[in-house]
Parts: sequence; structure tokens; C-alpha cells
Amino acid sequence: MSGSLTELTSLSGRPWRLRPADPERVRAIAQRHALAEILARTLAVRGIEVREVPKVLRPRVRDWLVDPSRLHDLECAAERLARAVRAREPVGMIGDYDVDGATATALLAGYLRRFGCPVEIRIPDRLEHGYGPHPDLLRELKSLGVRLLVVLDAGTTAFAELRLARDLGLEVIVVDHHQAEEVLPPALAVVNPNRRDQDGSLGHLAAVGVCFLLLVGLQRRLRREGLFADGEPDLLEELDLVALGTVADVVPLVGLNRALVAQGLKVARRMRRPSLRALAERAGIAAIDREWHLGFVLAPRLNAAGRLGGSDLAVRCLLAGEEGEARRLASELEGLNAERRLIEERILAEAEAAVRPQLERDEPVLFAAHPGWHPGVLGIVAARLLERHGRAAFVAAADGDGLRGSARAPEGFDVGAAVLAARRAGLLTAGGGHAAAAGFALPLAHREAFLALLCERARRAFGPGPTPRPPLWLDGELAVGGVTVELARTLAELAPFGAGHPEPRFMLVDAAVAEARPVGDGHIQCLLYGTSGGRVRAVAFRAAGTPWGEALLKDRTRLWLAGRVRLEHWQGEQRVSFQIEDVARPAPRPPAPIP
Repeated sequence: MSGSLTELTSLSGRPWRLRPADPERVRAIAQRHALAEILARTLAVRGIEVREVPKVLRPRVRDWLVDPSRLHDLECAAERLARAVRAREPVGMIGDYDVDGATATALLAGYLRRFGCPVEIRIPDRLEHGYGPHPDLLRELKSLGVRLLVVLDAGTTAFAELRLARDLGLEVIVVDHHQAEEVLPPALAVVNPNRRDQDGSLGHLAAVGVCFLLLVGLQRRLRREGLFADGEPDLLEELDLVALGTVADVVPLVGLNRALVAQGLKVARRMRRPSLRALAERAGIAAIDREWHLGFVLAPRLNAAGRLGGSDLAVRCLLAGEEGEARRLASELEGLNAERRLIEERILAEAEAAVRPQLERDEPVLFAAHPGWHPGVLGIVAARLLERHGRAAFVAAADGDGLRGSARAPEGFDVGAAVLAARRAGLLTAGGGHAAAAGFALPLAHREAFLALLCERARRAFGPGPTPRPPLWLDGELAVGGVTVELARTLAELAPFGAGHPEPRFMLVDAAVAEARPVGDGHIQCLLYGTSGGRVRAVAFRAAGTPWGEALLKDRTRLWLAGRVRLEHWQGEQRVSFQIEDVARPAPRPPAPIP
């Protein structure tokens, strides 16, 4: 295991960095838990303590679950919901239109309906209502006789709206995870691990994870009250929804989140829920058994509803109890997702043109806006700009006499905190989020002042001088001959992967590229040959037209390749492949690879 890569910059312009590892910790992990050295090192560089290795490799909810009452207001919320259950009182719900909001809403609604508790669900229309509990929805629920309202994946900064709810006589429970101000809105309970008065230990939870803890607290209260004489619901059977919302919201897969996703995948694999069976069928996958099935197959289809105007379609699909209804709704979602992809491609091309001058000026924040852009895809476009250029991206569309949009930011720049700071400064009419993603609304007259505030905070985060490209972090070095099925199986023990617990990435230092050819929608497929033996199939997604993609297409080119070892299933057999993520020219004296 090598030396430094400090001077190496790839053809994509990103510096490569080896994650530092304490040799003593690597040795201790390998010896105490009888693990292969490469697996021990991968755990060590993620900061895993020796004693925590079993909990990380075999994450169980009971090992990570905390007392729900650690969340402020949770006991109050559970007591009020228990009263509603006993009285079969109607409960109103306003959820967000993304997958986290939809799964949280479906989770709570499904639980309450088991006890005959009527539920009225309203999901804001992105175009008509915007984000959060819109006044029209509050008045509508009040007119239906609702007294108790639960706001899910929103509400923490909805001060005016929750004052209106109070004036209407609604008792409001907020179940959220977005960053909070010092003062909370008027509500019966605000259950949010990212409140300023929480210790932050559960701040990684998605809204659906917070909702799961609320149900644990509610079930504990109902058990004490003797409501389960004939047996109680198995909350672990609902973890497929929790895993889906957690992965879709790209929150860190650490601690309790890791256990929720690992166990949720076991439930999802059985596909007992009609909606997940129908969505998988439409997507052409036989089983839901990997985290990327949740994040890159199911989530985009469910998100398409809120993006293009069918805001409640995702919740209705997730709650569908019959096969026919689930298939009909999944088909609608599939059509919306296809439409979403076309809209996204067009707007992304226009946004790239809009930010080109900012890139030439090396501005640390990218800002693109256009009156004709569809608001439903702005978050995806911002994510694509971040992925391509490595800097915070704000993308907006006209909203009356102002702009409303979404933002995504790289590690090191807390975009949620930046948006809240702009809101406190009077530059925004609305805004909120978390470290990696946020939403905002501002008057046109404040655009330049808002951008100046963002750039100042970005320079404070990254320092003076040229805006740095985020590094590509590597877990180690391999020879082509070392990329084997056995290695892929070993690395699979670290799953599930996601934000905060990334899939291991390695550098191949002896690869000769051959038989490279474009395939699909801008991808490149090739064979890699090792200078000391070995051969492996490889693919580089979305590489066509890039400098590193062009380097791959030069036959028999020797390159250094960064990417991931993948275990594939093909005609009943397992085989290994390498997913190329970046390319560099060989350094004069490469470090010795792991054979």
C-alpha cells in the first residue's frame, strides 16, 4: 500500500487522494475479527472503531435503536396520537412531495389505519402550493373536521403557516429532519433531531427514520395501555418504506440509518408490498436486493410524481393494498418518469450554457435561472451541475415576481445553513434544507445580494484562491489480477453503501485498456489487461465526450483507473467487473499494488 498521491490530478481535473489509515487499527481489526486485510483497511479508513466492527458488518436495529424519548417532544406527540387511536379520531397529514416525505406519510398513515383511525392526506402541489403546509391545505383539512394535523418532512421553519394552523384550532405535530432556527414554530410538538436543542447524535436520520422512532414510541405507549391484547403490529415489517426513504434522501448511512436500510432491504427483498412489486416490475428488475435499487430505480419513479404535478401519486401508490391499483399507479409513475428525463436533459443543457461564464471566472458557486424551466427538475439539474463541476449549484425558475429553486453542495459547504443565513438576512421569502441540499425562494431584486452571500460563505469554507475540485477518495490500490469474484464477495460484506458509508473505491495501476467502444447513452465499455496478468470487464458511465472517456477509447492505452469492484450475476453465475469513475496518466514511479 503506497505512497502519496498528493501530486496526482486526473484527466477529469479531480485530485486523487488515498484515505489515511492507522496501521495499528487495521491490524487490530483484522486480527480481532479474522478479516481480510483489505476489508480491515476499508473499515479503518472510515473511522470504524475495533469494537464497532460487528455492528457495522451485521447491522441490526436492536443494536443501534435508541430510546425514542431522546427526541424532544416525541413523548408528547406519541401521547396525542395514542388519544387519536383510542378515539378513532380523524388525523390530517401534510407530507412533502419527495420520496422521504411520501414514505414517512405512508408509514404513519398505514399504521393509524390498522386501528380504524381515519386519515386525510394532502401533499402540496409543487407548482400551486410550493413546499410545506400551504394555507389552502390547512383550511381544507379544517373544513373536513380535522383537529389533529401531522406535518411530515416539512414544517420546522413554517412559522406563518403554523400560526395560521393554531388560529384555525388545529393541533400540529411536526415530524421533520431539516435544519431549524433558534426559535421553533408554534406547534404541539416538533419532533426533529436537528433542532438546536438536540445533541445531534440522531441528526443523520431522514424524516421517515424520525417517523419510525415516533411509531416505536407510540407503540410503546399503546402497549402500556393494553391495546394489543390480540398481538401488536411488527414495526420491523415496515422497514422497506424506511429504507426506501432513507436511501432516496441521501442521508448518511451510518449508525441507526445503516441498520434501518440493511434490515429494510431484507423486507424489500420479499416484495410483500404491492407497490414495490409493481414498481420493480415496471423497472424490469426481478428483485429489490441492493441499495441502488432503492435509490436509482424506485426513487426516481416515485419522485417523478411530485416533480411533474401528480403530487399525491407516490403516497397513493405506496399505500395501495391491491395488485391492480398498485400496477395502475406504477404505470402512471413510469410515464411521468420518462417525461421527467426528457425535460431534465433539455434544462441541463441550458443550465450548462448559463453557468459557463461563471466557470470561466472561477466563481465558487454556480447560479442558473430561467423563467421557462420546470420547477420539478431543478433539484436534479443542480445535482448534475455539482457532479460535473464540483461546486455548489443553485438552479431556479420564475415564480411570480421572484425565483424559486433548489440547491446542491459539495462536502465542506453547508448549503442548508447558507440558505437559513440568507433568510435571516431578509434576502429570501422562504428557504430551508440540510447540509447537502436546500430549497429557496427570493425576490428578483435580491438575486445579486443572495449570490454574493453564497460566494462569501463558499470562499470562507474553501479558502482563497481557485475553487478546488473535490478530491476523489481512494481506499487502496489494486492490480488488475486482484480484481476477482472473491474480492467482490469480500467487499460486499460492507454493504449497504451510501452517503457517509461509500462503496469502496480503488486505483488500478497496471491496466492496459483494450476493445473500448461506446455503448448505450454515452457509456464506454472495455476490457482491462494487467501487465502481470489478469483480465476484467469494465464500464465507464457517462464518459463519452469527456477527456477521460477519450483516453479510454485509445486502444491498448496504459492508464491508471479509479473505480469500484462490482459483483454481477449473469445466467446464474457470479462474475466480477470494474466500474471506471476516473482516469489518470501513469505516474513515473507508481506505488506497488495489492496483487
